[in-house]
Amino acid sequence: MPAMLRPLGLAVSLALASFAAQASIDLTTVSERSGFLKTGRYDEVIALCDAFQRSYPKAVRCIDFGTTPEGRPMKALIVSQRGAFTPKQARTQGLPVLLVQGGIHAGEIDGKDAGFLALREALEGKAAKGALDKQVLVFVPVFNIDGHERFKAWNRPNQRGPEEMGWRVTAQNYNLNRDYVKADAPEMQAMLRLVNAWDPLAYIDLHVTDGAKFEHDVAIQVEPVHAGDDALRQAGKSLRDAVIADQARQGSLPVAFYPSFNDYEDPQSGFTDGVAPPRFSTGYFLMRNRFGMLVETHSWKDYPTRVRVTHNIIVSLLEQLRDHGSEWASIAKAADARAAALAGQPVALDYRTTDKARQIEFRGYEYTRTPSEISGALMTRYDESKPQVWKVALRDEIVPGRTLPAPAAGYIVPAAHATWVGEKLKQHGIEFRRIDRALPGFDTQTFRAIKTDFGQQSVEGHQRLAVEGNWSNERRDIGAGALFVPIAQPKARLVMALLEPQAPDSLLGWGEFNNHFEQKEYMEAYVAEEVAREMLAKDAALATEFQRKLRDEPDFAKNPQARLEFFARRHSSWDASYGLYPVLRTDKAP
Repeated sequence: MPAMLRPLGLAVSLALASFAAQASIDLTTVSERSGFLKTGRYDEVIALCDAFQRSYPKAVRCIDFGTTPEGRPMKALIVSQRGAFTPKQARTQGLPVLLVQGGIHAGEIDGKDAGFLALREALEGKAAKGALDKQVLVFVPVFNIDGHERFKAWNRPNQRGPEEMGWRVTAQNYNLNRDYVKADAPEMQAMLRLVNAWDPLAYIDLHVTDGAKFEHDVAIQVEPVHAGDDALRQAGKSLRDAVIADQARQGSLPVAFYPSFNDYEDPQSGFTDGVAPPRFSTGYFLMRNRFGMLVETHSWKDYPTRVRVTHNIIVSLLEQLRDHGSEWASIAKAADARAAALAGQPVALDYRTTDKARQIEFRGYEYTRTPSEISGALMTRYDESKPQVWKVALRDEIVPGRTLPAPAAGYIVPAAHATWVGEKLKQHGIEFRRIDRALPGFDTQTFRAIKTDFGQQSVEGHQRLAVEGNWSNERRDIGAGALFVPIAQPKARLVMALLEPQAPDSLLGWGEFNNHFEQKEYMEAYVAEEVAREMLAKDAALATEFQRKLRDEPDFAKNPQARLEFFARRHSSWDASYGLYPVLRTDKAP
């Protein structure tokens, strides 16, 4: 063979060897081979992750991004036809990142099997042609891995198929779909590290509904649409509407709200749309100025149908980011800049749905509501052989709820809480710095609770707390080692979600500061009686105020404890830090 032909011959040999390797590696799933009646165990995910990399070494990397509490590797596939296998390479090439996550509730496992199918087709050029040249796909087949391996039939009694499936929560009994902002679970902390590294433009959270029986097969919700940055809302609506239109063209019946009745058992009660708080993915990612999409296939559709619909949505997303990803990424970056300039501007901490309703046609089934001889309650029974169009009310006018101005400079976390709060801020990629010297008499704003409401039962291992009160100007001594968290950063909304005491998923709301709202020292009643008499004798204005409360406030007048506390709160022995939220706001950077 002439020397000049040897490199060509070698290249052909390598190409043939690569083709033979791809042909010999089975990239199908247990689910696909069973006709989508079954789903595989987690060892299949490990094997397929490696198999895709071996079959497509120029396009796929299989990585571990964490370890579960039971010691299992958390796998992700990084997919790029441009060789962008690291966050730096993706940024250098200006490629938007799509993160698709399945199995956060491991019984709702459509995303795993649909994702592997869509990935194989995209790599083969059969679906989303050219999409992997224009973006990086980060595919997490199973998020709740330990829950996935709690594997048996009837783990999802309100769902048709697969034959066996995983469990809703983790081995530590955390519901990961309540954990995005509080990030208690090791799995969520690993996911946030992945998110911080890759900064996905869109995060896709694949689920299956619970609830009633009807014909619609999927709900697709996106934020920002109703909340967050205004320009990003418009782009989010474009993304949502395009994916919904794609599904409708393929025969699906998608809706843009979660189809859960206002009265869980009564279809005529209608539906209410809303914005989820940041414990959920869609509520969380809007605060990072990125898209969060919640996909909920309908639990009463069979598994082949649900996998097909989820597959179609993943393909649609790849195509949408292929066609619009660069444009939307530019809008997201501009939203980052606008968020970093929120100081002093009103920011919504939550959103509410008004009572305004419109009538919609919703495709359900004939049903009856009759008393049950089992439970004695009124029970709804659906006849799936008789489709019926329901005319029901949908409340979908969503407006800001509690709103307040962002601090002019930021927040100060006292040294006593700096270590654990600092770790929480790092988990979310939030910027902060340590204050190295004491700052006596520093101008701040303090929040004192005038009313507290402790939760009566545990929620995700926490006793939640709601407070009423207001911020007011006050000079405070700031000790060395405190943290300053500037509001001038892209994640400004997330900063406020964590540190504003009345935000729905704040650190305070999850009970992390409960100690500060518990009275630790007190005055014995017989001591308070003596102190009260002395105070009344010395202070005529106080005596007048006490008599006024006795006359005008009957509840106070008949409450001995409240009457004694009236004096205790005005005595020098009273704990001035009781009910004081330890995190401060400030209008000037220290």
